[in-house]
Amino acid sequence: MSSNRKLRYGMIGGGRGAFIGAVHRIAAQMDGQAELVAGAFSSDPARSKASGEDLYLDPARVYGSYQEMAEAEAKKPAGQRLDFVVIVTPNHQHFPPAKLFLEKGFNVVCDKPVTFDLKEAVALKKIVSKTRKVFALTHNYTGNAMVKQARDLVRSGKLGAIRKVVVEYPQGWLSTHLEASGQKQAAWRTDPKRSGAAGCMGDIGTHAENLARYITGLHIDELCADLTTFVKGRQLDDDGNVLLRFKGGAKGVLHSSQISVGVENGLNIRVYGEKAGLAWQQEHPNQLLVTYPDKPAEIWGRGNGYIASEAAKACTRIPAGHPEGYLEAFGNLYREAFRAIRAEVSGKKLPSDLDFPTIDDGIEGMAFIETVVKSSKLGAKWVKFPKL
Repeated sequence: MSSNRKLRYGMIGGGRGAFIGAVHRIAAQMDGQAELVAGAFSSDPARSKASGEDLYLDPARVYGSYQEMAEAEAKKPAGQRLDFVVIVTPNHQHFPPAKLFLEKGFNVVCDKPVTFDLKEAVALKKIVSKTRKVFALTHNYTGNAMVKQARDLVRSGKLGAIRKVVVEYPQGWLSTHLEASGQKQAAWRTDPKRSGAAGCMGDIGTHAENLARYITGLHIDELCADLTTFVKGRQLDDDGNVLLRFKGGAKGVLHSSQISVGVENGLNIRVYGEKAGLAWQQEHPNQLLVTYPDKPAEIWGRGNGYIASEAAKACTRIPAGHPEGYLEAFGNLYREAFRAIRAEVSGKKLPSDLDFPTIDDGIEGMAFIETVVKSSKLGAKWVKFPKL
């Protein structure tokens, strides 16, 4: 099959009233490499149809359920068939469609966390391995140019041996009982039947864990967690504090909160090594702070000539001084996933230098959630990270 064309994709979830679906659609079309041609945008067939109309899709390819979509799309000829699907449903509806579409022969891009629980994530890896399809997980912050620069500084040894990692993801949007108002995002993210065992820690704490692991390359050995539900009537945690012990001896602190009043989206990380340190803030993504024990701190700016990281250069879309952030990082992740998907649909070997989150990252994220919840239920006891 020729790869000299736009990739065709379908979306599961992400219809009217959804937040993340529109983000994925913007990111997927940012480089002109893919086109949305089908979808099952809601569990409500009428809402799905209406969402398809909003997006000017062929009504014949807008479905009332993802099961209907899988059956119909699998029967289409090669020249019309989907190349991949994007799953942007609540957590409990990640595994079933991912399993079905992989087994039907489709590549999959899935929002995080990867599944409802660790058991599902492990099962999904077996399916990915068996079908040999591409599976990409959208931990989108890894697509930022200066995150890649930070990772490459650690890899190059500029920081020396890593001693401490401090990563935080505070928000304030759930500081009241917002879910009681019927607000869609708040309702499902605080519902254990749809979100899973953790609330705040599963929703954004997993981003913090993934960012720390991506930049440092360190894996958790054990952790001690204290989760709290501050808002009366809420069923899941809205705040959490975690002490980390990494394999190799480094220590860490991870804080995640959705009741930090007035904070918008404060993901940030600080990494301290024997020789130097670094700091990056998601709300100021174009700068990377590098600190030293014996000379002034440096502020590295995305897009400047002194940026040595080839990965950071590749993720820089516009000249310095023109801000790039959330959407561009998402687009960078999709662009990298497209390299793999395009190779797969062409029957070629996947590139060896792919750089996007995979099912393995999803499993580690689910193990993080499970271990955090276990530690907190035991009264903030140290718990070993499971062997994966």
